[in-house]
Amino acid sequence: MSRRDYYEILGIDRGASEEDVKSAYRKLALKYHPDRNPGDKSAEDNFKEATEAYEVLRDPQKRQQFDQFGHAGLGQGAGFGGFGGGAGFDIGDALRAFMRDFGGGVAGGGGSIFDDLFGMGGGMGGGRRHRYRGEDLRVRIQLTLEEIATGVEKSVKVKRLVKCDPCNGSGVAAGSSRKTCPQCKGGGQVRKISKTFLGTIQQVTTCDMCRGAGEIIADPCKSCNGEGRIRGTSTVKIKIPPGVSSGNYMTVENMGNAAPNNGESGDLVAVFEEQEHEYFTRHSDNIVSEIPISFTLAAMGGTITVPTLHGDTKVKIPSGTQPGKVLKLRGKGIPRLHHNGLGDHLVQIMVWIPTKLSSDDKNLLEKLSVSESFKPPKGNKSFFSKLRETLGV
Repeated sequence: MSRRDYYEILGIDRGASEEDVKSAYRKLALKYHPDRNPGDKSAEDNFKEATEAYEVLRDPQKRQQFDQFGHAGLGQGAGFGGFGGGAGFDIGDALRAFMRDFGGGVAGGGGSIFDDLFGMGGGMGGGRRHRYRGEDLRVRIQLTLEEIATGVEKSVKVKRLVKCDPCNGSGVAAGSSRKTCPQCKGGGQVRKISKTFLGTIQQVTTCDMCRGAGEIIADPCKSCNGEGRIRGTSTVKIKIPPGVSSGNYMTVENMGNAAPNNGESGDLVAVFEEQEHEYFTRHSDNIVSEIPISFTLAAMGGTITVPTLHGDTKVKIPSGTQPGKVLKLRGKGIPRLHHNGLGDHLVQIMVWIPTKLSSDDKNLLEKLSVSESFKPPKGNKSFFSKLRETLGV
């Protein structure tokens, strides 16, 4: 697997200053730090990747090697010390690099990086409590081309966690109340200080007694066991605009799972899937269909009725229409999402050849075959000759 460009990882250009490098890394490190994202492997990988990029671009010599030769210029398997990247660089290396440049003030308290990580201004009692949020849910909605052309409102039944009625989502039994967590003193986080060969390291983690809430429930609600939410089903109406495509989605706020302890509900993400149509094929905002006509109609011309997403419409067939000719019906396609106007409906003419002929049909065709009007013009290049000419073969 190819490795990402270090400048791309930090979101900076190649002319970025040392301060730009440091500022960009600090922002990403705060976002993906393991203490802020406990148990999130993806966040840990992003933290390591950002730190690796920072360690190279902060060093003038390594940065010059990377600018000239890319990842190959940094060597292979050099690990944290040589910073060639690869398996030698682990989360421990990333945390040490982060603490080295941004861990100042930890032992003395106040003004440290942990204030930014956890919103703590001073002692633990003034810390920010964890605000629970319910999980997002995803549903897939099948749409026909007709529904996409006009827009539609869909009612979707969603199995989700809903607020517990008896306790109104608080998780507390009637007549009882919450109490301040004795372990974190209401802060929601606890600090642990340890001394290692790297120096004094302070770790801030979510309080395991109250799970970051800062409060505990002495007498939990019997209906939800103190969670503040129970399993239920909700009917959600989703108004889908015309012009959507497979992969487009809409977010319905607060219709995901309810959160514990009266927190914010998650969202419902509705992903659209376009059903295959029996007659029509979609190309962006255009619709394509094939219409078979008789060779007599193709030769003499006439009018036919063509079905579209917007109803039947009459189409004039010019005399002498050739097989494969495409007729454009303007404004009969799909509405352009977020823009004015509609696409077109493209009708490809297919000349139908009968497979069974009566003796009268054969006699009639034999008479027509001797007519000069039914003979291909002399000197006309065949299809394959034109194809070879186009391809240069």
